[in-house]
Amino acid sequence: MADTSAAAALEIAPAAPRERKGLRIALWNVVSLLVALLVWQGVSMLLASPFFPGPLKIYDAFVQLATRGDVTGNSLWTHAWVSIQRVLVGFGLGVLFGVPLGLLMGLYPRLYASTRSIIEPFRFIPPIAWIPLAIIFFSGLTRFAFLIFLGAFFPVFTSTLVGVARVEPIHRKVGVVHGASKLWILRHVVVPTVLPDIMAGMRVGLGTAWLTIVAAELAGGISTGLGRMMVNYAELLQVPHVIVGMLLIGLIGFLMNEILLLIEKRLFRWRWSVSL
Repeated sequence: MADTSAAAALEIAPAAPRERKGLRIALWNVVSLLVALLVWQGVSMLLASPFFPGPLKIYDAFVQLATRGDVTGNSLWTHAWVSIQRVLVGFGLGVLFGVPLGLLMGLYPRLYASTRSIIEPFRFIPPIAWIPLAIIFFSGLTRFAFLIFLGAFFPVFTSTLVGVARVEPIHRKVGVVHGASKLWILRHVVVPTVLPDIMAGMRVGLGTAWLTIVAAELAGGISTGLGRMMVNYAELLQVPHVIVGMLLIGLIGFLMNEILLLIEKRLFRWRWSVSL
């Protein structure tokens, strides 16, 4: 009984230092943020320039946009929700096509080798380079879904492809020797091994999706979206309102990335068990 208690204590003991370390990191994050805000406010007061607003003026602009709306009559939350919808649709399509195609090309290297000269050049074309064609051929949500799809597809596709290439051939051969079907090997050997790479590609693709949506909304032809709101206020030289849009984009992107990280941590606890 004593041995069992001792073993349990040894298992639980490392958790306390990790929790204390997490609290220290959180505390330092809060302190560093407060210091940065104070320095920012102090510099803005010294400069007294309308083109370098401090946190207080930006907060006033945020309250105005959130409660009374912008120059077009749309609230800040309307602009944010429209941008989020566009990102989710395009990003979802990028994952929907990127993962299966990456698995297919990874499982059949000859197929990838024969199509590589077609696929790879498109990977190096930035999504924003497609904006003129997207404006010509598409409208509404379809235009943004197309552009964001291009931004999210290639990181997901490439990460999945590389992940499949790292699967040990012996693992697949063992399944074949024991009479497992290709579908069984795909579901129980390949996909679980490649899943961390897929999640990493999704996080990169999400970042690219937000870069793309802002550029696409800046291009014009629409009345809603955070990018469009920022352009409207930039034309009026209202810097605080522009910064509100920038900060909200960063915050939404950060939260979406944290959600993916949380899912990744729950799926792959073994990858996060080592303290860095």
